[in-house]
Amino acid sequence: MKILLVGEYNSSHHTLKEGLVALGHQVTVVGLGDGFKKRQVDVNFVQPFTSGFKLFLKRVVYKLFKKDLNSQSIQKQFFQNQTIFKGNDIVQLINEVSFQTVPKIEKELLDFIFKNNKKVFLLSCGTDYVSVKYAMDKKFRYSIATPYLEKKGDEAQFQHMTQYLQPEFVSLHHYIFENIHGVIASDLDYDIPLRGYPEYLGMVPNPVNLSKFTYHLPKIEDKVIIFHGINTNNYYKKGNDIFEKALALVAETHSDKIEVVTVRSVPYAEYIRLFDNCHILLDQVFAYDQGFNALEAMAKGKVVFTGAEQEFLEYYQLAEDEVAINALPDAQKIAEKLIWLIHNPQKIIEISKNARAFVEKEHDHVLAATRYFEKWTMNNGC
Repeated sequence: MKILLVGEYNSSHHTLKEGLVALGHQVTVVGLGDGFKKRQVDVNFVQPFTSGFKLFLKRVVYKLFKKDLNSQSIQKQFFQNQTIFKGNDIVQLINEVSFQTVPKIEKELLDFIFKNNKKVFLLSCGTDYVSVKYAMDKKFRYSIATPYLEKKGDEAQFQHMTQYLQPEFVSLHHYIFENIHGVIASDLDYDIPLRGYPEYLGMVPNPVNLSKFTYHLPKIEDKVIIFHGINTNNYYKKGNDIFEKALALVAETHSDKIEVVTVRSVPYAEYIRLFDNCHILLDQVFAYDQGFNALEAMAKGKVVFTGAEQEFLEYYQLAEDEVAINALPDAQKIAEKLIWLIHNPQKIIEISKNARAFVEKEHDHVLAATRYFEKWTMNNGC
């Protein structure tokens, strides 16, 4: 079957492609490489107006004429490569702004896709209207909207989230839902808000190609090594400020027992290499389930502080602290968990083994590809 995956977010589509190819399908991934992370795609669209004089020019043109130069560039690249966007059996969009253009141009590109392919599906991965609205309405106990509602940072730092509640993005959301054959969630943070929608086909856990992540049993000698990777653009959204406060609390009494490695906004290939030697990885606070960085670290045998809420434990029938540590939005509680692990190194080893086994069982990329294919074809017609 000929399949087109549009957009990229933490290699979810590229990894899914690897699983689908293993099943015998012809697959192309088109995207922007997920920004500074430089994720791998087959056809890479570029946004030329992102820095220096070009960024200044983009801002001036938008202010004067309300025209977005990056969106116009993506539109041009799309139609230069329009044969890719025709004649596919399945097209899946990574989220509601897969091309990262303004809504008017996004609709134009999607209209071409809807008219020239058999079936189009939407993946709820990253932010979109449904998940943001659910979070902003405070239906989660805490969420990516919590730092915004607590007025941490400035408005610009949350624009990537709040934009989905603007009228033009709400209109884009309804347009997409009227034309897709269904929507699939990539983890529980997107699954929970979608429950009850007639278009919702269910969740397929994030795919991980385990052959790329070698498991190493933790060796704890003098110090416990803690890795903290910071994406500057998502500093408050990921709860990095809370992790830094927790690390400061631990250092007050256990500085001689820990080594903290902190990196900021590095490309994916470098990031994945830099945490190789750590025992504990601090991923994110405001989540119920794990994203790709957490899963890949778990596959390597790291003890990850991430989303592992009660809903996650119930869904996968797990015990608390069995495969990951639930990072609550409370620096004191995170510090207490870190100290517990420092005092109980055998727990680090136990959780490490469980984490790898969990990813193998639930997130294998070929298993994920099979699950996606079943959802894409469940109503026949393919």
